[in-house]
Formats: sequence, structure tokens, C-alpha cells
Amino acid sequence: MKNLGIGLFFFFFTAAAVANDVDKRQIVPLSEHQRDHILSEMRALLAGTRNILEALSRDEMTTVAREARALGLGMAGKGENHLRSVLPEAFMRLGMSVHKDFDNISLDAQSIKDSRHTLRQLSEAMKKCDSCHASYQIRINEDAAAAETPPLQHRHHHSH
Repeated sequence: MKNLGIGLFFFFFTAAAVANDVDKRQIVPLSEHQRDHILSEMRALLAGTRNILEALSRDEMTTVAREARALGLGMAGKGENHLRSVLPEAFMRLGMSVHKDFDNISLDAQSIKDSRHTLRQLSEAMKKCDSCHASYQIRINEDAAAAETPPLQHRHHHSH
């Protein structure tokens, strides 16, 4: 019976600790398609950042500039319009400023060619990523997912 009491104590202690760690980030409700778009962009930013760091370790500033340019505002222009109406304005601003940071990293890598400067710039951009991940969580909005129509498939017309 004593072990049961100790077990219950630890159960309630753990439950209380977990209750205090409730995720307080703002929920961003998206359709599955919108969520997939955002997450694939985040993965691209992470992979590109890794490539930049690898190029910096070899002092290959031309590669740094190319990789950073791919993560700039040109990347953001690919499909963001359908998200503007559903994403919080602050979320969009933060994301666009990260893309702008990568454009600046690219330009400075070409002109200044100072890896320490680029590392400082990259660190500042990563602070924005960290801030966004600490502030928001993406969830599937079941209503939006049900209303969303899948993308049109290519239809092949054959003439006989």
C-alpha cells in the first residue's frame, strides 16, 4: 500500500508539472495544404541555412551568396498570396523579414566577403526563426481542411 501512495504522489506531481508547462503559443489554424506549404518552406530554410554554414566553414562566399539568395524574398513570392488572408500579420511580417535577411546575407557575401559578418547576420535571422517558433504553433483547421478542394489534376485530352 505504501508503494501505491508513493506512485500516486509521483503521478500527481508529474501531472501538476505538465499542467504548468501548457503550450501558450498562439495557434495558427491552417488547412492541410497550407500547413504543408509552410512546413516545407521552413524545412527549405533550415536546409539552406545548413548549406550556408557548410560553405562558411570552407570560406566559399560565392556558395554562401547563392544559397542565401535562394532563401530570399524570391522564395517567399512562390505561393504566399494564398496565405496572407489566413496567417497572423505579425507571423507574415516576421517571415518576410527573414527572407529579406537572406537577401542581405547574399548581397553582403558577394560584396563584403567576410564570413564573420555573415555569421552575425545569420545569427540575427535565426533569432527571428526562434522567436516565431516560440510564439506560434500550426494546427490543422478541420473546417478549412474539409472545405479545401484538392489541386486540379492535369487532364490529358487525346484526339482520335
